[in-house]
Amino acid sequence: MSTDVKAVPVDEPIDAAPVRVIDKRVAALRRFALSISVFTVVGHLLLGFETPWASVVIVLVTAYGLDLSLEWLDARTHDRPPRYAGGLGALVTFLLPAHISGLAIAMLIYPGSRLWPFAFATAVAVGAKFLIKAPVNGRLRHVLNPSNLGISLTLLLFPWVGIGLPYQFTETTWGVLDWIVPLALLTTGLMLNIKLSGRWPTVAAWLGAFAAQALLRGLFTDISVLAALSPMTGTAFILFTNYMITDPGTTPSRPRNQVFFAVGAAAAYAGFMLIHVAYGIFFCLTVTCLVRCCYLWIVARRTA
Repeated sequence: MSTDVKAVPVDEPIDAAPVRVIDKRVAALRRFALSISVFTVVGHLLLGFETPWASVVIVLVTAYGLDLSLEWLDARTHDRPPRYAGGLGALVTFLLPAHISGLAIAMLIYPGSRLWPFAFATAVAVGAKFLIKAPVNGRLRHVLNPSNLGISLTLLLFPWVGIGLPYQFTETTWGVLDWIVPLALLTTGLMLNIKLSGRWPTVAAWLGAFAAQALLRGLFTDISVLAALSPMTGTAFILFTNYMITDPGTTPSRPRNQVFFAVGAAAAYAGFMLIHVAYGIFFCLTVTCLVRCCYLWIVARRTA
């Protein structure tokens, strides 16, 4: 498979990155895509996912079609070859981010019997990559986590849309399987983030900061510490930690900046909880990405 790195969402200039680093990022994308694909299939067949198979088809058709169309238009506008050009390998590599975003949306929102919210959230996720960018090391790159933005905007505009019910991830398991499923997700996600994406500081800082804000809310508000910590025990939290907040294309690369980013997201989550805003775990990441976007533009203007 081609390693046309222009198709890989990273936050450094591709042309300046060593081939070894680029290949690692491509490998991370492939494994993320494979793992979320396997989990989607297993979830629908065995784990009790309550959204229909049609949702998977809708998000993938929307993601692929819109990503290819907008890339073609962008390439024509800037008089450059499309990033999917160069054979089947380049096409597959280019579509991996859209594939991951679409499946994440199909897995995490629950609009009841309606299917169009899946298409809407996916269109927002893919479209924002082309519309909202910021300068990173002298190059404009998308900086809003695609699937998280699509989910957040859908929840904000359509309050009747909910999040995938927590029990659906282990609804049909029992006994030791109730532990194996989340442990498998946790282990595979950590291995990807430690070995390939390099986002282990983000994971560590996010977990530590989330626990810290739970403790502080338990000490200074009327919520119990155990209740504030309870989201960390869910499968959805594991998925968010390993596959969303660690997105290589929309998070900092330097370890120190990764820590700042993760701590900021946890602080934003605590803020949403204090004002009783539901689904704060998605909104906190959107807000953090927006703050980083503004910061990158301010820095670019000052150094111009």
